[in-house]
Amino acid sequence: MPIVRVGFIGLGQRGPSHLNAISKIEGTEIKALCDLRPASVEKAKKVIDGTSHNPTLYSGGPDEWKKLCDRKDIDLVYIATPWHLHVPMAVYAMNQGKHVTIEVPAAVSMQECWQLVETSERTRKHCMMLENCCYDFFELLTLNMSRQGYFGELIHTEGAYIHNLIDLNFNDKGYQNMWRLRENATRKGSLYPTHGLGPVCQALNINRGDKMDYLVSVSSNDFQMGARAKELAAKNDLYKEFANKDFRGNMNTTTIRTTKGKTIMIQHDVTSPRPYSRIHLLSGTKGTALKYPVPSISNSHEGWVKEAEFKALEEKYTPNIVKKVGELAKKVGGHGGMDFLMNWRLIDCLRNGLPLD
Repeated sequence: MPIVRVGFIGLGQRGPSHLNAISKIEGTEIKALCDLRPASVEKAKKVIDGTSHNPTLYSGGPDEWKKLCDRKDIDLVYIATPWHLHVPMAVYAMNQGKHVTIEVPAAVSMQECWQLVETSERTRKHCMMLENCCYDFFELLTLNMSRQGYFGELIHTEGAYIHNLIDLNFNDKGYQNMWRLRENATRKGSLYPTHGLGPVCQALNINRGDKMDYLVSVSSNDFQMGARAKELAAKNDLYKEFANKDFRGNMNTTTIRTTKGKTIMIQHDVTSPRPYSRIHLLSGTKGTALKYPVPSISNSHEGWVKEAEFKALEEKYTPNIVKKVGELAKKVGGHGGMDFLMNWRLIDCLRNGLPLD
């Protein structure tokens, strides 16, 4: 399709950033914006003031998003809403003949995952989970290095989402109706695995020659969220419903074995006061890559390569997408540019009839 006509549902935390990126990509037309809150739609509209885009606005009711999906002049529905709404909205949109993209995590249960797969296959519409970390500059670099054999045979990988969100999760002015806090109060395990899992699965060719076989997942106790809830409830009735919740543990560690005998370790911790990290470790028979705390590459047990050699490797293995739009991505922004790279690639695939990544 020469022009991808897009409608956005969800314009709170993530939607406006994606809206800004899509508005700057050739071959797009933003047809509609939708959010439950009228103020959020109006604020998002200002992001694209001065551009050629003039979308219709939908808000004020819980089913306004369906009107967007029902339109005949939209090709792609972009969903950036609270997690529990992802699958109902995506399934409805595909049933109305639309391609869909969904913010992470795409689903919150195995049943929902199968709903997405089965609906996409039946309707023959694309359904893509927007895992932006697969498009981080270092992750793309090391993916290309892995595919060209620099690390040898990959043996073990690690990823994570270690990000202290406790203040934001308990902020009643943050996520609408504190929906993310509610997720942490009602579910266990690794709630947000794909920032770490997505990039290492690409390097391991998961579902492209290998697949995950089985896993073991273990969580620590909760040492902070329950205490914070009780502390706040003593001062503010708004938090009383959370005072006795059984919050998920601080740290979850999941280990996965693939059918080809590779291993993956994924961690999730959004409450401990640790520096941000997604780890991103690729360990092979000839070399190693590690993103945090400093992007590093090694080809022996004796240490990481020096700066000059690192730059030479970057020059040799930087993938074509970064060479083509990497500088523009950095200028537009969005997590350092990886959001733009993801959105550019999405539109590029749709316009050229390619399978989505």
